[in-house]
Amino acid sequence: MKTSDFYYDLPQELIAQDPLEDRSSSRLLVLNRKTGAMEHRVFRDIIEYLNPGDCLVVNNTKVIPARLMGVKEDTGAGIEVLLLTRKSDNVWETLVKPGKKARPGARIVFGDGLLKAEVLDVVEEGNRLIRFEYEGIFEEILDQLGQMPLPPYITHQLKDKNRYQTVYAEHDGSAAAPTAGLHFTPELLKEIEAKGVKLAHVTLHVGLGTFRPVKVEDVTQHHMHSEFYIVEEEQARLINETRAAGGRVICVGTTSCRTLESAAGEDGVLQAKSGWTDIFIYPGYRFKMMDALITNFHLPESTLLMLVSAFADKETIMKAYEEAVRERYRFFSFGDAMFIV
Repeated sequence: MKTSDFYYDLPQELIAQDPLEDRSSSRLLVLNRKTGAMEHRVFRDIIEYLNPGDCLVVNNTKVIPARLMGVKEDTGAGIEVLLLTRKSDNVWETLVKPGKKARPGARIVFGDGLLKAEVLDVVEEGNRLIRFEYEGIFEEILDQLGQMPLPPYITHQLKDKNRYQTVYAEHDGSAAAPTAGLHFTPELLKEIEAKGVKLAHVTLHVGLGTFRPVKVEDVTQHHMHSEFYIVEEEQARLINETRAAGGRVICVGTTSCRTLESAAGEDGVLQAKSGWTDIFIYPGYRFKMMDALITNFHLPESTLLMLVSAFADKETIMKAYEEAVRERYRFFSFGDAMFIV
């Protein structure tokens, strides 16, 4: 299986640069993965496709304003630091640009000295371990100085930080949003629950590996970056009860899917657990938990496109993507959605 098998041609103007004013007014392509039949709807219509007894599984991670703009203490040269993973209270693994200015021992100042940092080490893939120095609460300083780490294909400035957050975001830790969830409003979620659909929350802190291209031509040789996930006891019980009663487990986004598939046993029972996952789902994978998937439109040759192709068959997905391009759907993080049933 080749990476190039997952290529499709996307006109640049179809990459959504801004979120819609009304989250639930984005378009929705409903794809029947068995027949290949497609319907064109509006996202809020999704309620018509959900049945009492189904369970929607959402990822309640929260994106932190992880992009910090600073200067080198000794030269005043500009430097950008992107927080990736917290290693201990004040030490983070980071991505630094330009890297050549961030050798071990280099000191960086942010916000006129409100936050300072020292580069400790260079680790895997050229990432830097950085120790931060500050007075007060780190999260409050980050909220004051940090910017949302928008994907590289979004060039517009985000006016409202909350638009790159789901309405149910709760646990700080992501470098990118679980974007399939951006279409839900509190009102739509209330309507869905009123219909008898259960809502389960899991957590997977999305890393920048989400945006890293697959650099090998043989798909099976690609290695995923690890991301931390949590499935709590009560939520595992809710999801297992749904399956036992014959309801569908519907994942909101590929991150919810990867969480469930990481925490499920071979017997198809979800376990309450937490840990790191580098699960890579591509065609040939046998799903243990997921019955349907709400997802955005993904980059050509990406691991996310491979995941949806594993769920719905590659040819079916590529035809749906061709249809979406023809119908001028909006693509990627702030784009439209797809419901694969």
